[in-house]
Amino acid sequence: MRWALVKVCLAVTTMVVVAFAVPLGLVVREMARDRAFSSAEREAAAVAPALSITTDRDELERVVASAGADSGLAVHLPASGGRAAIDLGRQRAADRDIAAVRRMGRASTGTVTGGSTLLQPVALGSGAIAVVEVYVPESEVTNGVGTAWAVLAAVGLALIVGSVAVADRLGVRMVRPAQRLAEGAHELGEGRLGARVPEDGPPELRQAAVAFNSMADQVVQLLASERELAADLSHRLRTPLTVLRLNAASLGAGPAADQTRSAVAQLEREVDTIIRTAREAKPQTAAAGPGAGCDAAEVVRERMEFWSALAEDEGRKWRVAGVDRPVRIPVARTDLAAALDALLGNVFRHTAEGTAFAVDVHNGDDAVIVLISDAGPGIPDPDAAMARGSGSGAAGSTGLGLDIVRRLAESTGGDVRIGSSVLGGTEVRIWFQLDGRGPAGRGHRGSARRRRARRLVSTFNRPRSLP
Repeated sequence: MRWALVKVCLAVTTMVVVAFAVPLGLVVREMARDRAFSSAEREAAAVAPALSITTDRDELERVVASAGADSGLAVHLPASGGRAAIDLGRQRAADRDIAAVRRMGRASTGTVTGGSTLLQPVALGSGAIAVVEVYVPESEVTNGVGTAWAVLAAVGLALIVGSVAVADRLGVRMVRPAQRLAEGAHELGEGRLGARVPEDGPPELRQAAVAFNSMADQVVQLLASERELAADLSHRLRTPLTVLRLNAASLGAGPAADQTRSAVAQLEREVDTIIRTAREAKPQTAAAGPGAGCDAAEVVRERMEFWSALAEDEGRKWRVAGVDRPVRIPVARTDLAAALDALLGNVFRHTAEGTAFAVDVHNGDDAVIVLISDAGPGIPDPDAAMARGSGSGAAGSTGLGLDIVRRLAESTGGDVRIGSSVLGGTEVRIWFQLDGRGPAGRGHRGSARRRRARRLVSTFNRPRSLP
């Protein structure tokens, strides 16, 4: 495409230059010829007054001599009154041409060796016609024509070269974005998901680049969402696996019990492998759409009813508060249930049997806080635990449980914090924002939210008795 544009521009410019330069060159040559003959006419006109006054040979010779030896001036007087014809100066024109001019009484030009001649008739006082001959060398006729043609040729060549250069630059400007777009498509097709193209060039190619980059972003988001979905679904399997593992531990001895425990362990390892494989996905923090949400109190009651059976088997004391009335939050029911299962599963997985735990829900004006606390050993490094994939490294830990909870809270504009609970162990605070803005808002409202958050947390941190 680039070379095609250059060739088209070269052909068009060449035709334009030829169309203008050739006629202009001919005009320059004609102007030089006219200039030379105009000068010859002036020389002939300078002799006419002398001829009208006298026809004396000596006087006329002085007039011719005053014009200069190199002027090419000659005077031809006809025979008259018994006087022979007089020819002064060097004659170059043919006798028949001189006779023709004398007979017609009209100026004429002719071609001679080395140039041209101008024959100008002049009427004498006797009524006879004299002819003044002025020789015009070829060098005067073509004087300046070669230079003018050279300048025209140089200008034409410069125009052609300039047009080719401009066409080449335009071609590069058009072709390079298209090449980058093609290279980006090849890279994306080869699996390099970070391939993007600069959004420059002509408007059409810019639009194509914008569409390509948008498509690439969508592909990356879709793949990330699929990996996250695989990780989340696999992580949700940990809850029934925990139940199976606890139940298998109570089967006692025997080949069937050993096989069951071995199968449960193998299933846990496979689920962990799936989660670790998919844990590189980017978090999805899009807020829930209008009308989406669930009753957090109902979900907490439902999940605590499920976990209470395991708590009784392990001799754990537990408490739930703040679920006596509906508490609406802008997250899906299944997502909240998965988050609660992840946190409660961590309590059962990482604390000893008999360790107490509690779940508290508070419904504020612009936020809902859910606290999950336990009396276990706590988490030594809360920041590292919140990092995606930073699990304990022990068997059965993928490090995705807290990340699932964090992404759910951030989808509403909230957050997740880890601290020490009044029970002596870990406290996980989940902040669900109801108006789509985070707790650290701007200005007075943000300060008010932070003050309310501190009051809410201090309220939940008061010691409460467990049943």
